[in-house]
Amino acid sequence: MSSSVQEALDLIARGADEILKREELEARLTASMKAGGRPLRIKAGFDPTAPDLHIGHTVLLNKMRQFQDLGHQVIFLIGDFTGMIGDPTGKNVTRKPLTREDVLANAQTYADQVFKVLDKERTEVRFNSEWFGQMSSADMIKLAAQHTVARMLERDDFAKRYAAQQPIAIHEFLYPLVQGYDSVALQCDVELGGTDQKFNLLMGRGLQEHHGQPAQIVLTMPLLEGLDGVNKMSKSLGNYIGINEPVIDIVTKTMKIDDVLMWRWIDLLSFEIGIAEAARLKEEIAAGQLNPRDLKMRLARELAARFHGAPAAEQAVAGWNAAVRGEGDIASLPLTDVGVPAEGLRIAALLVAAGLMPSNAEGNRKLKERAVKVDGNVIEDPQQVFTPGFEGVLAVGKRNFARVRLVAA
Repeated sequence: MSSSVQEALDLIARGADEILKREELEARLTASMKAGGRPLRIKAGFDPTAPDLHIGHTVLLNKMRQFQDLGHQVIFLIGDFTGMIGDPTGKNVTRKPLTREDVLANAQTYADQVFKVLDKERTEVRFNSEWFGQMSSADMIKLAAQHTVARMLERDDFAKRYAAQQPIAIHEFLYPLVQGYDSVALQCDVELGGTDQKFNLLMGRGLQEHHGQPAQIVLTMPLLEGLDGVNKMSKSLGNYIGINEPVIDIVTKTMKIDDVLMWRWIDLLSFEIGIAEAARLKEEIAAGQLNPRDLKMRLARELAARFHGAPAAEQAVAGWNAAVRGEGDIASLPLTDVGVPAEGLRIAALLVAAGLMPSNAEGNRKLKERAVKVDGNVIEDPQQVFTPGFEGVLAVGKRNFARVRLVAA
């Protein structure tokens, strides 16, 4: 194996959960290079079921970008047809299908966000309604005839629901087949997906073989742990960083993760810290030559720059250093407008409006603990009101802060 193929394999395998089959991927990479760099076709499908992405969603996008950087063709497949079926993966109930209007609105929002990671010039955006919209009912029945109910019940979530006598709608069995056929229509060499998608990805291999195509390589990526370091990143759990969040929030949230999770995030999210450098940095931290906080800040700066640009990222980092470490001018913190009534808000409600506290009750509890500051001064009076026109820095504890300007709502 040439060193260039080995280097490509090492990059592709970084952070991956499983590659099926690695030897097939090696063979295709080798053939690609011998053919003068003929690009492989790399697909990942996204059902537009939610309009906003968080950095957990970008794990797949990051791997797609690495394939692009190696010279391969990436296909960002928007499942506008499958989104109207509703993928039950990981669910114990039938997922509610989306309307056509929901699908199109969410798909546009996805397209607006993914190019913060992917190279737009080297990305093929496709919709699977292109081929399924042309299929007749007879064609769909023919596709359904290629697998048995017994095979579908091998899928973990179907098996659990069947054993628990929970309903499984007939159309749900179509989902893995439809996703698998996408690979046939696009003649994919590699398909990426989360670990919870393995059954569906393997379905693509089988259907390609049935249609006389080389079976795609399946590459699964782990589900990224959220800020708590335990549960997968999820908006419902509140342990996420949205890629459209204010730049200072991306920095402050990243700086709060623990040192163990930091390495996981570096493997799955960083483009700047390569495999060899990550190994060297681990040794430096173990030897006490590098403070993990400084490496965490490097990761925070990279993520902030990816989603908001380098100037905004530098401003946010400078603001964090001023607010947390007392280094620099606090005015470097990004300024956020917060809408309040003309009569103003009490401090606890203001903390909620600024996104620093989940509830008034929690804000009042922090006031009693003397953990709330405004422009560096401890606030104890829960009746203190702030009105439109106020501008300053709100802080709860040492690492939860925001520079705000109050405007009339």
